[in-house]
Amino acid sequence: MITTLSPVLCVVGARPNYMKMAPILRAFDEHHPALPWVLVHTGQHYDHAMNERLFRGLRLPTPQHNLEVGSGTHAVQTAEIMKRFEPLVDDIRPSCVLVVGDVNSTLACALVAVKKHVPVVHVEAGLRSGDRAMPEEINRILVDRVSDRLYTTERSALDNLVREGVDAGWVHFAGNVMIDSLLSSRPLAVPPVKTLADHGIDPALIADGRYGVVTLHRPSNVDDPEQLKRLASMLSQAAERLPLVFAIHPRTRGNLEKFGLGALLQNPRIALLPPLGYLEMLGLMSDATVMVTDSGGLQEETTALSVPCLTLRENTERPITVEQGTNTVIGIDAALFVRSLDDILVTGGKRGRVPEYWDGNAARRIAADLYGWLQQRGA
Repeated sequence: MITTLSPVLCVVGARPNYMKMAPILRAFDEHHPALPWVLVHTGQHYDHAMNERLFRGLRLPTPQHNLEVGSGTHAVQTAEIMKRFEPLVDDIRPSCVLVVGDVNSTLACALVAVKKHVPVVHVEAGLRSGDRAMPEEINRILVDRVSDRLYTTERSALDNLVREGVDAGWVHFAGNVMIDSLLSSRPLAVPPVKTLADHGIDPALIADGRYGVVTLHRPSNVDDPEQLKRLASMLSQAAERLPLVFAIHPRTRGNLEKFGLGALLQNPRIALLPPLGYLEMLGLMSDATVMVTDSGGLQEETTALSVPCLTLRENTERPITVEQGTNTVIGIDAALFVRSLDDILVTGGKRGRVPEYWDGNAARRIAADLYGWLQQRGA
């Protein structure tokens, strides 16, 4: 057994990573003895002002290293991250590289680590949608196959991993670190009326307490003009039933303008907001009547908050949110969307239950297991 560990090299690259990494770093600091860590931001998401707000809201430390990669095609971005990450691995000589989620940064840094014989630890392993047209699905599969320690958010993820040839002994069910962030941050959430007012929207829009929150960003939904037109029309219809607060991703906003579809959302019952900070979005979600999204993470968060969620995708890599939680996957079926929305307005919709180990302690379980695992390896 060793007494001093080399640092755990922790990677973030995009907004969903931040929510997962924040509680992990706190758990590393709180563990006895503490696990040393170094945080690197690849710069995959590079809006510095938004990053600063998110880091502050999540109480996530400033990364010691920023690779400032920026945007590009999947191949270009992945290659550039690998090129800039490799010297860091050589310099820091970490006990392991810890990656979270399924973005390009996750895959790129995992590939660098495994080729340099550095153990790879994947948090949020084993999630599968079965849809290989999703870039994230490819990232998930590849990262899990090269990882040495895999932490899952739900028990069914183990079946996916074993079916793909991963040794069950490498997998540890720890729970959902996204929910750790949500539960610890909920008392700090910004009230919805303040968020609207801060963005120049009359809070009277949600005065009766019933409103929906919308996010859309998946390329399959927003990059095709016909698909985006259909979705915008569906949202316009929904606004006749209840007001909507739409936090528009830059990609989505750009395509609405590019395809000349902005007028479809020029509706007094639709509040169009820029991307929001974590605490702003958390406040909106917590009080919402319904969430309408194509985000994987928001499917989980609404389940934890007991808020009905309508997912505008044909599948989900988080089936537990459907089986146990509040999520309904409806694709882009306009008639089903209206029926589902009407049901929520009449009955309150699915409330579900909070899944096992979505209790705010997932990061602590990861820290305890990882410390023991690294000790056994003599890292």
